[in-house]
Amino acid sequence: MKQNYQELLRPDIINSLSGLSLIARVVSDGFLSGLNQSHRVGAGLTFSQYRAYEAGDDLRLLDWKMLARSGRYYIKQSEIDTQITVKFILDASKSMLHQEGDLSKLAYAKVVIASLAKIAQNQGDQIGLFAVNDSKLTTVLPKTHKQHYTRFINELAELEAHGKWPKEVTELKKLQGRNSKEILFFITDLHEEANELTTTVKGLKTNANEVIVLQILGQNEIDFNYEGYLIFEDLELGTKIKVDAKTAKENYVSEVQKKLTNTKNVLLSNNIGHHVFQLNDSIVAILNLFLRQRQRLL
Repeated sequence: MKQNYQELLRPDIINSLSGLSLIARVVSDGFLSGLNQSHRVGAGLTFSQYRAYEAGDDLRLLDWKMLARSGRYYIKQSEIDTQITVKFILDASKSMLHQEGDLSKLAYAKVVIASLAKIAQNQGDQIGLFAVNDSKLTTVLPKTHKQHYTRFINELAELEAHGKWPKEVTELKKLQGRNSKEILFFITDLHEEANELTTTVKGLKTNANEVIVLQILGQNEIDFNYEGYLIFEDLELGTKIKVDAKTAKENYVSEVQKKLTNTKNVLLSNNIGHHVFQLNDSIVAILNLFLRQRQRLL
């Protein structure tokens, strides 16, 4: 009997290397079981030319005969190149600790990233991770081999949320690679003080990549399913406010919808995809989104 990955969504499992690896494997085994194997990568379908080896290239694509003849490393390219680079940029600020039930936004993001990375790795793609807050930048540069995937998952499992999103992240400006077949997933709740997250996302887009924002929110953040008088605390700033839920709900829901619509319009006008997911949503839609986008790049 196949295991339901949702049964594994517990903090003790998500925040461990073996547990997060298990979740990703359960998801990928179930989701990719019917995938057409012709889309799995190797050296491509038809040989076209050689190019010089670059750091991060899959060593399986090296032409050893060319190395023996020339003493130089060359990659055998194909007319149909089925390898892409997938980079995950994670908002690791403290607002991602918002929790509904047993699942926080950070934990949900970890499951999404681990599952997408497993599918990408199964396809032979390079995967990289960049987790950001104003106290730390976690970087795992894109590669393909199995040892790299283990390191990727280990770094992801150990990630913690702190502080805020920085006003400027100069390191992320280096993310625009030379590979035209590149997808950048930006995973965030998009809680920002002065458009710092939106500005960062827009700065990542080039003519040579695809950028997709996955905005993770709790159901209560969207629908405001609260009653009575409540005290809300900003997880990043520490400020608190007392609210009458009945009085505040209508205006709150309206403002949230306006904000979501405005965000989508701004990002789409910059040719950036924007998709909202709630903590109780299945991640299958996200996996389908990835495979559709990946297919368009090939």
